[in-house]
Parts: sequence; C-alpha cells; structure tokens
Amino acid sequence: MRNLTPLLSLTLLMLSLLLTVCQSRAPEEAQSVITEPEPALQLACRINSYGAYQEAAWNHLPEIGIKHIFLNIPAAEEVENTKKRLAEHGLNVIVLRGDTDLSQESSLRELESQLAICQDMGVEYMFLSPKRHGAAKEIIYDRLREAGDIAQRYGVTIVLETHPDLGTNGDVHLETMRQINHPSVRVNFDTGNIHYYNEGTDAPTELRKIIDYVATVEIKDHNGVYNDWNFPTLGQGVVDIPEVLNVLREYGYDGPLTMEIEGIKGVKWDEKTTRQAIKDSVIYLRSLGQFD
Repeated sequence: MRNLTPLLSLTLLMLSLLLTVCQSRAPEEAQSVITEPEPALQLACRINSYGAYQEAAWNHLPEIGIKHIFLNIPAAEEVENTKKRLAEHGLNVIVLRGDTDLSQESSLRELESQLAICQDMGVEYMFLSPKRHGAAKEIIYDRLREAGDIAQRYGVTIVLETHPDLGTNGDVHLETMRQINHPSVRVNFDTGNIHYYNEGTDAPTELRKIIDYVATVEIKDHNGVYNDWNFPTLGQGVVDIPEVLNVLREYGYDGPLTMEIEGIKGVKWDEKTTRQAIKDSVIYLRSLGQFD
C-alpha cells in the first residue's frame, strides 16, 4: 500500500499537466477559426458612372482608394496610350466593354478584334450586351457559342449583361446559358437592372437562380419602380446589396465587383455631385465587407 501513494500522485500530476496543455491550446485554435479573414473581392468602378466627367475619374478613383476600373474597349490605335495612362494613375482595368450587332455575320470578326485587345491588355472579362436586333434567338445562340470558341483562344470570358431579352432576369439568363452551353460565355449580373426590367422579384432571388454562371457582378441601386430610370448612390435605393454580397460569399464567388451609378432621369448632377455619389458609394460598400 505504501508504494501506491507516490504512483497515484505522479499519475494525477501528469493528468493535470495534460489538461493544462489542452486548455491552453483550445482558445488559440478557436481564435484562429474566428479571426480568419474573408477573401477580399476586387472592387472596381465603371468609368461611365462619371457621366460627362469621365476625365475626373482617373485622379478621383485613386484618391478614394479604388484600384480597379471598368472601361469601354479602346480602339486598337489607343491601346498603348490607355495602358500608359492606367499605369500612370495606378489603375488596373478589370473588365472591358465590347460592342457589336449580333444579328450581323460581321459580329464575330468584330468580337475577335476586341477579344485580341482584351488579351493584349491582360483583361480576363469582356462585357457584352446581347441584343438580338430582330434576329432569331437560335442565330444569336450559335454566334455567341462561336464567340465563346474565339474567346477561349484568347483566354477571355465574355460576360452577358442583364438586358432583355436574353438576360432580363435569372430565369432568362439561365435559359440563355443553357442554350449557348460554352464555358467562355457567362453572366454579368447587374443588380439594379433586375429591378428596372422586372416586377415582383429582387436581386438576391434572381442571383441565386444563375449564380453558377455568374463571372462578373455590377452593383447598382434602383428605386424599385418598374422601368423608371432611377439609379441613385449605392445604399439609397431598394436593392438589398448586403444580401447580394451574402449570396456571393455563400457560393464562393471570387470575380470582379463593379460599382455602377447611372443617376436619375431628369436630375442633372454636376461634377461635385457626381464625385460625391461615387465616394459615398465606396464608403457604403466598404461598410459591408472587405474589398481590394
């Protein structure tokens, strides 16, 4: 019996030390899970948001902490000047807006030249409004599928805007994606256009329907009145932007997020008002999450 007491004491001491180690490590592990930062999406501004004052964007965006920009595709002879200007202002072009009439056979040649510019400028996404101009849907589907083949060769993804009648809402976007069925043709989801072109729905609802095909997102607010040109400063309309961001996070979206502020029909904004609307929109978005 005399030999059991030291053995018991040693056992209890070892158990006490083990418990202390486990307790000290558990909070550290829990803290590492809790404090893990969420991935920062690249936040861009569409230069057209400056309206008549687009020249001001080049200095203003860096001043308010924006490093990425969405531009109209430059003419071939302006590419080098555009690249130089971007470098001078510390801006990175993240999406270029292409343009063509898809009802015309020449559209594929036009798109190829624009996709080549995207490649030259190191841009992965080319925005396109897929309007039919009276052509049958099947013709447009076929052309966009061929355009996808071309885009793939240039390492670019064509993103189709939320516009009628091939991208009016989530259901229409989904049908268009299924018909084209090409990995290099995807969706540019425009939150404000959902409310402008539709009634009885909202941006988060429509986003969930099409999220698997969304490659780029434009964050735009709207007053919620059908077909009313009223796209105010972000956070001042009815678009549930916090929930849109929640959906994107839920599905692991990691593409560009572009601000677009198109203003209000009949209300003229001067340069000061335009700058303030864009600055306030940045402040609002940064209050909702981490952005690069």
